[in-house]
Amino acid sequence: MVFTRDLRVRDNQALVAAASGGPVIPLFVVDESLGAAAASPNRVTFLRQSLSDLDESVRSAGAGLVLRRGRWVDEVLTMARLGAATSIHVADDVSSFATTRLARLEHEARSMGVVVVRHPGTVVVPPGSISPSSGGEYKVFSPYHRRWLGTPWRPVVARPERLEHVPGVDVGSLDELLPARTGAPGLIHGGEGAALARLDTWASSSLHAYADLHDDLARAATSQLSPYLHFGCLSPLEVAVRLRDRVGGSQFVRQICWRDFFHQILAVRPDAARADYRHRGDRWLDDDESLAAWKDGRTGYPVVDAGMRQLATEGFMHNRARMIVASFLTKDLALDWRHGARHFMEHLVDADVANNQLNWQWVAGTGTDSNPHRIFNPTTQGRRFDPGGAYIRRHVPELAAVSGSMIHDPTLDVRRAHGYVAPLVDHHEAIAAYRARKRTS
Repeated sequence: MVFTRDLRVRDNQALVAAASGGPVIPLFVVDESLGAAAASPNRVTFLRQSLSDLDESVRSAGAGLVLRRGRWVDEVLTMARLGAATSIHVADDVSSFATTRLARLEHEARSMGVVVVRHPGTVVVPPGSISPSSGGEYKVFSPYHRRWLGTPWRPVVARPERLEHVPGVDVGSLDELLPARTGAPGLIHGGEGAALARLDTWASSSLHAYADLHDDLARAATSQLSPYLHFGCLSPLEVAVRLRDRVGGSQFVRQICWRDFFHQILAVRPDAARADYRHRGDRWLDDDESLAAWKDGRTGYPVVDAGMRQLATEGFMHNRARMIVASFLTKDLALDWRHGARHFMEHLVDADVANNQLNWQWVAGTGTDSNPHRIFNPTTQGRRFDPGGAYIRRHVPELAAVSGSMIHDPTLDVRRAHGYVAPLVDHHEAIAAYRARKRTS
């Protein structure tokens, strides 16, 4: 059984199926072909913690997590030969990278007389299970959401009580195969145990008010379960089943549906990871200095800078802040959404291809948003979703002593007095230029 983005023992169909067939080799391969994309210190740190937690769970059931490093397909097949396996069980996935390596695994395993079995587990409703009458993917969320809610979900499966190990298999060393990296100082802790604890705590304290507070930047009332869903420390299905009938649960489960929505798009349109889902003739500017200022949280727009600095210190950013900073990059600075998506992939511990790229495109106007010219005024957004300025003060220490509503748009004198930068652009002028480009494109 090969773990990928399902680093858990609860509701893991691949693990249950493998265990039901006799002795099992639970395997995780550090895939060297991922290259720099997998080298994010935040994700490496979180992955190490998650694998350590998974190893404890697997050992408690009677086996040890086998770790290897190299070319994913080659390492999986080597282990299959060593264990004289007749089947390889793995969770299905949708990115171009994942589907390509799964197809190669199936092809090469077939020549060995080994069957590869793909299992659901990374989403609630597998891509392709529901589709519009015209075929292809749902391009609009609302009709997808209605079909998604009306589709029977598979049952949640219990964790295997016992795993029969294959003797003589060297489990490998996590320290040797995945050297420690220094992640962001405020990085959330990885692993199924931490995930379940956070789910229980947050659901008890905050789920009931999710609809009212999920956009409140200062309260930080969002679940922060996204890293656990990305790495599969939590089953999205189990989370949805546990929360859907509780007060506030339907609104939260709707966000899980958005995750499935983007996965079903990527399954049909893998090019959307790097190309416009809907090409609208955008003419992006080249401005390395503005891009660097945005990355560093030096734009002079307090809520934008707070979001970017939260990303740097936590490997996470509040969802409302993500929309604000993405709009600023693509609409105010007129910079290509791919720059922002790449920066997020490097720093966000929860960044996966489907959610990250397609959320960026939603804001940039090249994705599924029915209003492609949607613009987030950063000052207005700050006043609305951080009215007291607590979020800004938390992440932009230069402004910690600025009182009242001035924190959202400090005068030049206040900026100089507190060592805070002037605005990189004038929002109204930048948006006027954006609209002029749209008229002539």
